[in-house]
Amino acid sequence: MVFSSVIFLFLFLPVTVALVLISGKKLHNYLLLFASLIFYAWGEGFYVLLMLVSICINHAGGLLIVRFHPQRPSRLILTGVVILNICLLAAFKYGNFLVDNLNLFLNVVSVPQITLDKVHLPIGISFFTFQAMSYVIDVYRNPFLVQKKISSLALYISLFPQLIAGPIVRYQDIASQMADRQMTLHDFSRGFERFIWGLGKKVLIANPLANRADEIFAIASGDLTTGLAWYGIVCYTLQIFFDFSGYSDMAIGLGRMFGFRFLENFQYPYISQSIQEFWRRWHISLSTWFRDYLYIPLGGNRKGPARTYFNLMLVFFLCGLWHGSSWTFVIWGLYHGVFLVLERTGFGKMIRRLWRPLRHVYAMLIVMIGWVFFRADTLKIALEYLKTMAGLASGDGVMHYFALYWDNKTALVCLLGIACSPPTGQWLGRLRHHLVVRRFEGRVSSYLEGAMETVQVLSAAAILMLSIMQLAVGAYNPFIYFRF
Repeated sequence: MVFSSVIFLFLFLPVTVALVLISGKKLHNYLLLFASLIFYAWGEGFYVLLMLVSICINHAGGLLIVRFHPQRPSRLILTGVVILNICLLAAFKYGNFLVDNLNLFLNVVSVPQITLDKVHLPIGISFFTFQAMSYVIDVYRNPFLVQKKISSLALYISLFPQLIAGPIVRYQDIASQMADRQMTLHDFSRGFERFIWGLGKKVLIANPLANRADEIFAIASGDLTTGLAWYGIVCYTLQIFFDFSGYSDMAIGLGRMFGFRFLENFQYPYISQSIQEFWRRWHISLSTWFRDYLYIPLGGNRKGPARTYFNLMLVFFLCGLWHGSSWTFVIWGLYHGVFLVLERTGFGKMIRRLWRPLRHVYAMLIVMIGWVFFRADTLKIALEYLKTMAGLASGDGVMHYFALYWDNKTALVCLLGIACSPPTGQWLGRLRHHLVVRRFEGRVSSYLEGAMETVQVLSAAAILMLSIMQLAVGAYNPFIYFRF
């Protein structure tokens, strides 16, 4: 079950909200836990047991860490629990990848290859495993955070708003909310509005662009033209942002509806002027997780330039691998790591001297080239696609001509995506404040503010209706988190 589905919008969410609203506060966590397990089991069935095993391992680990803290066995228990989490993730996400690469080596040395059937990738396993590890690490650092009630820890790990697509919610950021939070009408309405905007991002912008990007990336490299290749990566660049940030908006909105406050996950990354800035704005929950639980413990930037560069490359190697069991993801991660290292050298100073628009062009060009590796199914396809983007195209544009993939609807969606990539809403909000509050006073200002609020509500209602219409007619609705 995904947020952008009719079943979720018209059955699961209304029933869950109704049950929580009519129940007492003491039952809220239990109802949300039950709903979250149903939500996960709806699509994964038997594999909900894997998540329950993870919950039991980390709950027991947290209690044992506190039991022996601060003695040496506490650290050994932490290490053991982290290794168990990594083994669960590796077995289900990287089993086939590891065997396939091992077989390449075995073939070279003429040793019989290993046979392994296709291992099912449980949806969201990367997200809930990282959350589970953050719990035991946070408990080790601060034993007072330990959760003695397994049901509360189970809710933290399985909470459906952020279970399958993030953001990665760290235990220390939400521990107090698990124990005591308020559901207010204001938070519910604001949360629902945030959910609608996220749904609109996903259904009205990401999905149509995904259709175009998939069509273009499916074209054989020998038939692809340079213009079409750039058009395809522009579509994918917008698709992945509005898909990822749309799901984060829906998750944050759903959490607020039930009284939770999740941290922001995307802060307009496409206005960045460097790759360093891009990673301060893109998938913030993941980048800060790697920073706080891996980069800083490794020494961060405290042990000299060489160690800093090594730490960065290791973190982004693992960041790429986290996204998927493929060398294309690994290359994507290392690619970003290289530019982060370069920007810490004289190259970074050179970039900062450029005219502001040129800095933005540099950042977006690097990001878009990186997305080719992220999107391509194989490294060979990625390199052929980049070759075409560089002007070394083999296609003649006869069979796959540009106009075949361009129409008024796609043009409108592209323009809408470009317009909404920067903080346009914030700019309009400041403009509204300047025009209404500063220029008018008293009753006139109040009336104008009311009119603006009405426009905002009507806009959200229109987005909801348009999104529902698209889903009702069976419009293209991919779920790219299946790979994560």
